[in-house]
Amino acid sequence: MASIHHTTLVPSKLELVAPWLPAQPWYAGRSGEPALTALSKAGGFRLDDPEGEVGIEFMVVTDESGDGPRAYLVPLTYRGAPLDGADHALIGTTEHGVLGKRWVYDGAYDPVLRAQLLALLQDRAEAQMQSVSDAPDPSVIPTLNGPALPVGAVATTVENGPDGTDLAVETPAYAAHTLRIVRALDPDAQVPTDPAPRAHLVAAWTAPGAAAADSRALFAVLHAAAL
Repeated sequence: MASIHHTTLVPSKLELVAPWLPAQPWYAGRSGEPALTALSKAGGFRLDDPEGEVGIEFMVVTDESGDGPRAYLVPLTYRGAPLDGADHALIGTTEHGVLGKRWVYDGAYDPVLRAQLLALLQDRAEAQMQSVSDAPDPSVIPTLNGPALPVGAVATTVENGPDGTDLAVETPAYAAHTLRIVRALDPDAQVPTDPAPRAHLVAAWTAPGAAAADSRALFAVLHAAAL
């Protein structure tokens, strides 16, 4: 399991994400304008890279720069060297007090994060606490409806839109699937029922104005691709 280093990070994660966030197509604030109010962290979790090379974090941030506070899910990966062919997904670089220079990416474009998110939804991986080493996070609940997809299932192309980020999932023996990463979190959102998804992920976070992580929201949905 990954170790959490309690050390400095310059610039911080929130400082990196703040100017990047408004440029995303699923951002609901003043599109294209940097977040004028500092973002705050509102929850999240981590996944382990089986190879121990890539840091994987699903971070929830609250943005108060618009008409009202809004929460977003920002999957991030942290690498010790640039990811080939992913310049468009680079959020920035930061200096880690222990590990040195780190390249920070929008995790939807990182094959390691995509593989581990699929594994989590198929009960082949376990979510970890965001800030504690070697500690499973019981607030992250994947639900699988029916048999798991084959181990060879791979999330490939990425498409961003106003409703979130869709990953095309190719499987060796099943029809194509789509894995949607929900970006703008809504505590009132319900799991789709018609048709029911192949799998979905619900996790806890701290809603704007709340004192603790007592809200739950839909983070990801895996469903058969539309024909």
